Amino acid sequence: MPEQPQTGHGAPGPGHPKGDIGRRVATRRQQLGLSREDVALRAGSAPGYIEYLEEKTATPGMGFLLRLADALETTVTALTGGGAELPPGIGIAGDRPELVELGHDQCWALLGTHGVGRVAVTTPEGPAILPVNYLVTEGRIAFRTAPDAVPAEAAGTETAFEVDHIDDAFSQGWSVLAVGGARAVTEEDAVSKLEHQAYSAPWAGGDRELWIVLTPERVTGRRILVRGAPGSRS
Repeated sequence: MPEQPQTGHGAPGPGHPKGDIGRRVATRRQQLGLSREDVALRAGSAPGYIEYLEEKTATPGMGFLLRLADALETTVTALTGGGAELPPGIGIAGDRPELVELGHDQCWALLGTHGVGRVAVTTPEGPAILPVNYLVTEGRIAFRTAPDAVPAEAAGTETAFEVDHIDDAFSQGWSVLAVGGARAVTEEDAVSKLEHQAYSAPWAGGDRELWIVLTPERVTGRRILVRGAPGSRS
């Protein structure tokens, strides 16, 4: 019978970094396309406990956290939020890394339907790169901002937009770069359609009702693979 981890309410005990473990577990599971049953099987637990962990406040034992992190192809630190304030890429380089160019379809698949990316703009003070929530629709990338905010400077220019993912546990990751003309969306029907498609309000909050749409003329990407790590060709 699978081992049942210790559970409880309140803050994690000594040696367990504070963090919303359940939310991180659910997010990582969905990123991998796994069901709760899949994760439970990988971690040697019961599906009911994975559900409890995601929806309630629980304090798993360190042994289970290690198995759960392995099942989700991540680290205990990532699951418990210990690296939330640290920039990605603090690990050392992997053994015999391989840099792979990504195809056009692979790049768009990694862009997905929505997420957080970075838009590069030129301002009177010089170049600037800022994070924005975005969505992908009909081969275009759209994001919301305020008319007087720096990302709005992208309208009417050739703009670069970048999305990436870094896996510190295995020192690998990928990046996708889209370059093309950007414009402000003013048509009422087009704005309404984007509003309907938006997955989330901008994380930064505030009044950000100006939609900018980038039509990529060039989409390129690269991936770093490490022998023996998940997703590698070895």
